[in-house]
Amino acid sequence: MEEAAHLSLSAWESFYVIVGSSGAALTGLQFVVIALIAESRKQSTAREISAFGTPTIVHFCAVLLVSAILSAPWHSLSNVAFALGVCGVAGVVYGVLVVIRARRQTGYSPVGEDWLWFAILPLIAYALLLVSAFILRRYPQRVLFMVGATCLLLLFIGIHNAWDTVTYIAIEHLQKHKEREGPKEPDGKS
Repeated sequence: MEEAAHLSLSAWESFYVIVGSSGAALTGLQFVVIALIAESRKQSTAREISAFGTPTIVHFCAVLLVSAILSAPWHSLSNVAFALGVCGVAGVVYGVLVVIRARRQTGYSPVGEDWLWFAILPLIAYALLLVSAFILRRYPQRVLFMVGATCLLLLFIGIHNAWDTVTYIAIEHLQKHKEREGPKEPDGKS
């Protein structure tokens, strides 16, 4: 069993080095996004940040954690499955909390795309991680592809959500700037 676990996981080592490093680097970039929010004229509440900003950090950190779990020198797939299961349960619970937080905050009214990227896709990703934990020992080769896809999904969710936040702030800043300048004359002069 030890040899099978080592062989199954070692084939994925480079993948998880890349994905885990990406999750760590993107976590750092999300701090820049939060700094932009703090500097913008729009006053975000703690409820908005916990509903839309913090989940992005959690997704990137989940990718880093899963990468670390699958890069560790495990002696059996049972231990790996347990660790992935804990991550999956924690992710699903956190995903439900994000939905509750998004519904309670009043500073922004989420649209369908927001619910997809901030609630539905993360819940799917963490549920896949939980399912993976249950079937890892039976189908290790297939399940490791599923876990890899889940990590990529969480990375893409985080990238999308960080980009969405930055573009929202940039557009809002541009609109506020235009409102302060007032209407322009047809020849381009104020």
